Amino acid sequence: MTLASQNSDPETTAAPYGLANPDVSIDDPASDSPTDTLLTSILDVSEDDLNYQVSQMGQPPFRARQLWRSLYYEGAQSFDEMTTLAKPFRAALEERYRISPIVPEVELRSADGSTDKILFKLQDGELIETVLMRYGLDGHRRARRTVCISTQAGCALGCTFCATGQQGFRRQLSPGEIVAQVLHMRRIIRSENAELIAAGSAKKDEVTEITNVVFMGMGEPLANYNNTLSSIAVMNHAQGMNIGARHLTVSTVGLVPEIRKLAREPYQLNLAVSLHAPDDESRSRTMPVNKRYPIARLMHACRDYVETTNRRIFFEYVLLDHENDTPEHAKKLAELLNGLMCHVNLIPVNPTEKGPYSRPNDKRSALFREVLTKAGIANTVRQEKGIDINAGCGQLRAHALDDAVEAAE
Repeated sequence: MTLASQNSDPETTAAPYGLANPDVSIDDPASDSPTDTLLTSILDVSEDDLNYQVSQMGQPPFRARQLWRSLYYEGAQSFDEMTTLAKPFRAALEERYRISPIVPEVELRSADGSTDKILFKLQDGELIETVLMRYGLDGHRRARRTVCISTQAGCALGCTFCATGQQGFRRQLSPGEIVAQVLHMRRIIRSENAELIAAGSAKKDEVTEITNVVFMGMGEPLANYNNTLSSIAVMNHAQGMNIGARHLTVSTVGLVPEIRKLAREPYQLNLAVSLHAPDDESRSRTMPVNKRYPIARLMHACRDYVETTNRRIFFEYVLLDHENDTPEHAKKLAELLNGLMCHVNLIPVNPTEKGPYSRPNDKRSALFREVLTKAGIANTVRQEKGIDINAGCGQLRAHALDDAVEAAE
C-alpha cells in the first residue's frame, strides 16, 4: 500500500514529488523491503509479531520479552549469546532467523578520531552509509554520541548538491535495516566505553552511550514513512533501545503531506526541513521537489506543524558559494522565517566530485549568519565532522560504485 492510499489528505493523492527521475516511484510497494532467499532478519519482526511467533513456537509470553531485551537492550549479535533463553529455543530461532541484515563492507575513522563512517552491504547487495559522530563537552551541553542513519538505498529526489541524489533511487530500507545501523554503532561505543572503564580512565556512570539519532543519511525518511516510523518505535521502546523521542531527528526535503501526517504522530520528535534556499527560483534549481511543493506550501505546513506539536523546527541550509549564500538570500530567509519557532543550521557544502558547487569562504558564511542573527533568527554553523573520510551523505557509496565499475571494465 502506498502512502497516498493510506492518507486521506488530498495532497497525498497528487503526482509524485517532483522526482529527478519521474519513472521511479519512491513508494512502490514492491520496493518496501529486500527480496532474497536468505533467512529473515529478526529485527524486521515487529513486537506484536514477535509475541505471536514466540507463542507459536510453544514458548510462554515472558520469553518474547526476554528475546526483545536481548536484541535491543543487550544488543546480542547471535542467538547463542542469549543465555536467558533455553538452548532448544535458541536453536529453533537460529533455524528461522538471522539477526542483523547488514554487514560492514568499508569502515573508516577520521584522523581526529571523532567520526566513523561505515559502508554496509545489505542482503541483496545494495550499499548504504552510516556515520557515528563523537562530541565532547560543549559549554552547557553534555558529551554526545550521534548516529546519522540511512532510510533508503539511493534517493529519487535528485538534489544537485547531494552525492546520494546524484546516484538515483534503488529501494526502501526495511525497519530492521534502519535499526541495525544504530545497533552496530552502539556496539562500537560500548566497546570503547568498556576499554575506558577497564583502563581506569572512566567510571561506568561517566561514559556516554548513543545519545542521538538523526535520520539524515541516504534517502528521504518521509518517503519511506511506515518503515521510518516503525524503526522509531523500536528505538524509543522503553524495554529496548530506550532512546528518547526528543533525541531523534527526522529530516525531510519538504514532503508536505507527510509533514502534516508526522505532526499527528504520538512521538515528540525533532523535525529538520532541508530548505537550502529562501525563494522558489533558487530552491527549484537545486531541489526538484520544490516544483511539487513550493516554498509557500512548505512553510504553511511547517507553521501548522509548530502549532500542532508546540515544537520548534530545524531548518537545514547548505551554503553554496555564489548560489544561495549572499546577504540578499539571508534577508529573504529571515523574512520567510519571521515569527516561526525555529532554528537554522548553516552547513557549508561538502563538495562532491561530480557536483557543480564549492564551499563559500569563512567571510561569506559569517556575513550570511550575521544577517540572520540581527534579524533575530536563531542559527548555528554546524560543526564539521569526518571531512577527511568522505562523511558527506552518499560519498563513500559513490566511491564504492565507481570502483565496482572500474573493476568490471
